[in-house]
Amino acid sequence: MTPETDLDRDAFDFRPTGNEMLARVRDEGATGRGRLRVYLGMAPGVGKTYRMLEEGHRRLARGTDLVIGYVEPHGRPRTIELLEGLEVVPRRHIEYRGVVVEEMNTGAVVERHPTVALIDELAHSNVPGSEHEKRWQDVEEIRDAGIHVVSTMNVQHLDSVADAVATITGAPVHERVPDDVLLRADEIELVDISPHALRQRMKHGNIYPPDHAQVALDRFFTEANLTALRELSLRLVAQRVEGQLEGSMAGQELPLVTERVLVLVDGSPASVRAVRRAATLAGLLHAALAAVVVDTPESERLPFDRARDLQEVIDDAVDLGADVVRVQARDVASGIEQAARTRRATHVVLPYHERSRVSRLLEPPLVERVSGRLPDVEVHVVAASTKRP
Repeated sequence: MTPETDLDRDAFDFRPTGNEMLARVRDEGATGRGRLRVYLGMAPGVGKTYRMLEEGHRRLARGTDLVIGYVEPHGRPRTIELLEGLEVVPRRHIEYRGVVVEEMNTGAVVERHPTVALIDELAHSNVPGSEHEKRWQDVEEIRDAGIHVVSTMNVQHLDSVADAVATITGAPVHERVPDDVLLRADEIELVDISPHALRQRMKHGNIYPPDHAQVALDRFFTEANLTALRELSLRLVAQRVEGQLEGSMAGQELPLVTERVLVLVDGSPASVRAVRRAATLAGLLHAALAAVVVDTPESERLPFDRARDLQEVIDDAVDLGADVVRVQARDVASGIEQAARTRRATHVVLPYHERSRVSRLLEPPLVERVSGRLPDVEVHVVAASTKRP
């Protein structure tokens, strides 16, 4: 979980203290409308509700008047634990086709009028007989009353991408949120996890019961589907950030705003450290991480033990959240250039290999060849030992 910044802490905590109160009154006096923060994920199970509830406890500890408007824990024990200590507004009970269904009581939330309401599943469709057809409409009413809302949703429910997601996954998307509702939110925070890690979470029974988990893994939660959904999520958040920057820097030259880290995986001991260093760098920069494997004519003749080591480093990279890219090229430098340009990498991390003086004379070191081909990219070199190369 990323550390909470001062901006994050102040976004929904409107306690009347000193200059902070004056600033908030000035900023909100024009409309008096509640703010909206959305935890966005690529799929169920990434941890959106958990993160929202953690935020609720942080704000409650600081004295914020906060309630749960609606949270669906889906029977997940760790999520249920986080409900303890948070005030819950009683739900409405609506009978529909002989079954009593629980829905959020929007009117009761407005009447209670907390500073912040936690409302899960922004894309949810309410049962007929509810105050609104969609939960995002409930949220809009609550915000109109001057209440700040923290909510959650998955990227496939965004109206503009729902049809594309249905094509990718083979599953229709019935619950949708208009683009304006999400993109005009005051804050969107991506809750990210690698497809491999999410599938492992699924296999361990942390998302669905074991008897349902395998079916989900074979259908919606395939590696390919999750990778595509993750890319949609990352692109959406990156585009929003870039759009905000363009609006705030109109008429000025824009800096590069999206960092991307690419690391070479070749199975060597230095490659192991390079992958871990790249993951650390990506975390510090809040950057996407990709691991490139370059298939050259020479690599086709790798001995068994070297091929095994290569696969182990690839697995390590996946566990650290990297997308693995394989490219075919005449040499390693060409393959790295191809992957870096395709992925628009801003940083390239290379494993360092000691070379003899003769080989240096015959061919420049890999770092020099890569730097020459990618002059606008920062190149980092990591050795197998702690000694500097």
